[in-house]
This record gives sequence, structure tokens and C-alpha cells, in this order.
Amino acid sequence: MADQINSLEDLNEVAGIEAAAVVVEDPREPVRDELGRSYATGKRKDAVARVWIKPGSGKVTVNGKDMDVYFARPVLQMILRQPFTVAGVEGEFDVMATVKGGGLSGQAGAVKHGISKALQLYDPALRGALKAAGFLTRDSRVVERKKFGKRKARRSFQFSKR
Repeated sequence: MADQINSLEDLNEVAGIEAAAVVVEDPREPVRDELGRSYATGKRKDAVARVWIKPGSGKVTVNGKDMDVYFARPVLQMILRQPFTVAGVEGEFDVMATVKGGGLSGQAGAVKHGISKALQLYDPALRGALKAAGFLTRDSRVVERKKFGKRKARRSFQFSKR
């Protein structure tokens, strides 16, 4: 073995393989329907939200009602606005969402998850900011089931010595 292989080109010459062109992955393409909307499904606890976004004035409609009417608590409204503030596109998109199951808090989380997914489908450049904030990850925590012989999932009945 008098020849030593010091580089990738030397290895290719020995193996008889031609240098292949470096394949660069294409950047993500926007996903929009014929009406210029992006659709995504968001989930949180038992709630499932179907979300459509399109360019507009920032109007958010949930189950046919305005966001301020459906989610009356300011905390829930803030949760819905988080994806837009993180992506830096406040007031640029109209949102139409239908949500089923769970309570108000879970429904707000589901709509937030759906908005985040739809935003990154509409404009793939926003994916980095949304992913860094953790908005594209589905929160998999659900209520633990009740066990027999217990009052709740883990809570026992009160112990009586006598």
C-alpha cells in the first residue's frame, strides 16, 4: 500500500467512482388552496381545531363568533395572538376556525397550534421562529384515567383507622 488516501477525491479515484454533484434540498414550498388559504389541524387535550388562514385585516373567527365573544377571558385571547407576535405578522392574516371537544383552555391551545401550523404552511420562512417558540409541537399531555379503588386518578379515599 504505497498510495495513501488523504482526501475524498483520492478515495473516489481508488474506488472508481465519479464525483457526484452535491444535492441541495429544495426549500419548502407554500401550501395554499385555490382561494389562497392555508389549512391546518391543531390539537390540545381533547380539543381539535380546524384552522384556515388567509391574508387580511387580522379578524379571528371561532365557530362563527368573533374571538372576543367566544374566548371572553383575556388570557385565552393572548394565547391565540402568540403565533402572530412570534412570527411578526400581527394583523396580516384573517383566521377562520372551528373547534370541538374539551374546555375553553384546551380549545384555545388547539386553535393556537392550528394557527401556528397554518402560518408555517402559508409562509415557510416563518417556520424557524414558530419552531423555536415550540408552537409547532403538539402538547401530548392528556388527563390521566381514573383507577378502580381510587377516588380520582391517584387520590385515595380517606383512611379511617377506627
